[in-house]
Amino acid sequence: MNTHLKGQVAWVTGGGSGIGLAGAIELVKAGAHVLISGRTAATNASALANLQALGSAEAVLLDVADKQAVKAVAQQLVATRGRIDILINSAGTNATQRNFDVLTTEAWDEVVAINLSGLFYCVHAVLPTMRHQQGGLIINVSSWAGLYASTLTGPAYNATKRAVLALTESINMEECINGIRASSLLPGEVATPILNKRPVPPSQAQRERMVQAEDMGQAILFLAQMPPRTCINELVISPTHNRFYMGGLETPKAR
Repeated sequence: MNTHLKGQVAWVTGGGSGIGLAGAIELVKAGAHVLISGRTAATNASALANLQALGSAEAVLLDVADKQAVKAVAQQLVATRGRIDILINSAGTNATQRNFDVLTTEAWDEVVAINLSGLFYCVHAVLPTMRHQQGGLIINVSSWAGLYASTLTGPAYNATKRAVLALTESINMEECINGIRASSLLPGEVATPILNKRPVPPSQAQRERMVQAEDMGQAILFLAQMPPRTCINELVISPTHNRFYMGGLETPKAR
């Protein structure tokens, strides 16, 4: 086991599956204690069993859109572990009916509540501890859509993922004096369960050519193992076979 992160405490939202779980696996293998949070008990339990077979981990039910619950999780983690060194904001969602002619205000509110407000609540909850420590790493999972809006991803997802970039840079501007650094992680198509929410989910053959969750886990580990003096502001990752370059994902609109 690579124990480079031994003694560090990490919190991974959306840690029950996909990019969050892949990142949690790599952090646990590197010696960190990892708390995963998610909205589904069965998913959390399955992920936790995998993580505990590798190292030190725990899980908690959490909807990041609940600001009081987010604050309570951060406080409990500090009470039991004494610190929070790494926050991975991986919780995210999108509407299935996502373009302007079919997107409802309720669906918009849910995407904003999780992708943007929930991410902010988690950042806000860990900053006091990181300031006290005079150090910490925050990794915010944005998206290729945060740089390049598309009809495939829709206005709610496009807007929230672009806002993540501004929020991340705001952390760096204000908190660098406290030794806190933040990175935006911007993946292109990744073969994770969120693809099933697309109006037309990709085929298995298409998914096999995408970035895989474990690839993103390696990217998260890379960011976590950089020396504290170094901040990687943005890390963009796409499939070699990038369908966005080919124009095949823009039309027809994803409804």
